[in-house]
Amino acid sequence: MKILMVLTSHDQLGDTGRKTGFWLEEFAAPYFVFRDAGVDLTLASPKGGQPPLDPKSNEPGFQTDDTRRFEGDPAAKAALANTRKLSEIRAADYDSVFFPGGHGPLWDLTNDRHALSLIEDMFAAGKPVALVCHAPGILMNVKAPDGTPIVKGRTVTGFTNSEEDAVHLIDVVPYLLEDELRDQGAKFSSTVDWAVHVVQDGLLITGQNPASSKEGARMLLAALRKQAAA
Repeated sequence: MKILMVLTSHDQLGDTGRKTGFWLEEFAAPYFVFRDAGVDLTLASPKGGQPPLDPKSNEPGFQTDDTRRFEGDPAAKAALANTRKLSEIRAADYDSVFFPGGHGPLWDLTNDRHALSLIEDMFAAGKPVALVCHAPGILMNVKAPDGTPIVKGRTVTGFTNSEEDAVHLIDVVPYLLEDELRDQGAKFSSTVDWAVHVVQDGLLITGQNPASSKEGARMLLAALRKQAAA
């Protein structure tokens, strides 16, 4: 089983002068779910190499067992430091793709043609796609073969407007993914702020927030095993 994980290369939080990037828990939790299951993992990002870590995600209040495990795992750190360039990736070489969030993807992956084509190609090949937290915002620019939004009529979740408001970034982010996905005809599903919430609609798996990343990875594995057994 081969899974691709795609991380952001964007490190600037709008014009605030603060740093952003990927959220550590959203990478570490799925990474170990996949690795512990014996998955052949490949990491990629638009620029390749070391993706930028949102420094806030490694503050003591946001650390988890998985982030601490990552900090003590030289192999995981080496893999993250050497991501492949997204432009070199072919969907045909993988069984699925998982997108961790963090605020970075709102700026780069949302508008990255390689990321958008990768998702479109995965769907076209009948392969499941999973995105968590802010990463589902990428879907706003993904199209179905007939040119309609890929999320139209689908049940999805992602970082909610209330969660964005809670972190005081409503006026900083380039768009509110909940609003954008609703505008494109998605059935946006959510639970209370910060609680685990993952939904699957056909080949599409989405998670609401950092706490949902582990369950999102487990759901993706279950979907792949179900396909393999069919």
